[in-house]
Amino acid sequence: MDDKRDLLILGGGLVGMTLALAAARKGFSSHVVDRADPASLTADSFDGRASAISTASWNLFTNIGLADRLEPHGCPIASIMVSDQLKPGLLDFTPEPHEGSLGRMFANRELRLALFEAARAEPLISWHAPVDVVSRHRDGFGVSATLADGRTLVAALLVGAEGRRSPTREEEGLAMAQWDYSHRAIIVGLDHSKSHDNVAWEIFYPDGPFALLPMLDGPGGQHRSALVWTVDEKDAAGTLKLPARAFVAEIYKRMGDLLGEVSLNSGRSSYPLSFQHTAKITGERLALVGDSAHGMHPIAGQGLNLGLRDVGALVQVLCEAQRLGLDLGDAQMLKKYEDWRALDSLMVMGATDGLTRLFGVPGKTASALRRFGMGGVQRFAPLKQFFMDEARGMSGTLPELLQA
Repeated sequence: MDDKRDLLILGGGLVGMTLALAAARKGFSSHVVDRADPASLTADSFDGRASAISTASWNLFTNIGLADRLEPHGCPIASIMVSDQLKPGLLDFTPEPHEGSLGRMFANRELRLALFEAARAEPLISWHAPVDVVSRHRDGFGVSATLADGRTLVAALLVGAEGRRSPTREEEGLAMAQWDYSHRAIIVGLDHSKSHDNVAWEIFYPDGPFALLPMLDGPGGQHRSALVWTVDEKDAAGTLKLPARAFVAEIYKRMGDLLGEVSLNSGRSSYPLSFQHTAKITGERLALVGDSAHGMHPIAGQGLNLGLRDVGALVQVLCEAQRLGLDLGDAQMLKKYEDWRALDSLMVMGATDGLTRLFGVPGKTASALRRFGMGGVQRFAPLKQFFMDEARGMSGTLPELLQA
């Protein structure tokens, strides 16, 4: 049986490992268990997968000592352009110069490399990967997990960070609101002849959004973006199998000449789109974070940022429990974490679900009404500012780790 630690984090992805590092910066020790091989997750190739890191999330990375390592690999988002099928009526989110960017785009590989390097160097983190968990146990005195290699890890609090199919959540039997959008997101990296000028494009079609996300130029100076293209599930398999030339032609139909000549710089991957929200995210000595608690549509690129806000809130609650001399698994403190995250997660997920349905209504009349509404937002500065603050993750009561 290994040494007892404060946290037993099941899932060592972007959210789980950030939690371990953030907790370590506050003096909490952890076991981190993941079934994936870290070497395969950081292989030296760009697979098209990228994440938008909001201002609040960047503050978190800064406060846990990762900013200097990550800074050279992030592409600032200077503007976000929202369009209904590239028709007139563009919604332009461009902050004032003194307000800074709307966030940064990172290849997921770079985020993992920075997190994994920091975790290996942190004595308060005991990292176990790749290995499966065969059983979990929780009682009034502590938590434990037995691994496939026979080891048993013990801690004061169990944290489920395994993602949408969280076995920890399923084992606890937490009720979850969920539905399938019957759409699939196709992800691929693009090289293009025109500069993106640090502009992110969200172009809405009846099947779903077509998002062009600015990335840093490639090693040869080639301009690069990440594409997240939502297609109807029935069309997904055929789209993924298209020859490269035909696939690029379909992309060009949807983006026009925004980025000039386009070619693929990565393989194509995809995943089904669904809504998953767990209202209750705690149990006896248990807390859920990230996609284990809430899986959302990528329409606004807020999924990872929502999980990082979970991290900040949970660490702050643990610090308060320690200050008060309470057990880290104290039920009242865990309830405080759950209540803190409830409104924020529900608002963000409700907004993305609403946008998905609003822009999914076909027809010229629906499109005209949407563009009329977008025009109203474009002209009303306070409303635009509200949306930009939401994109930055700077609204509501922010945990200390997410503040500048």
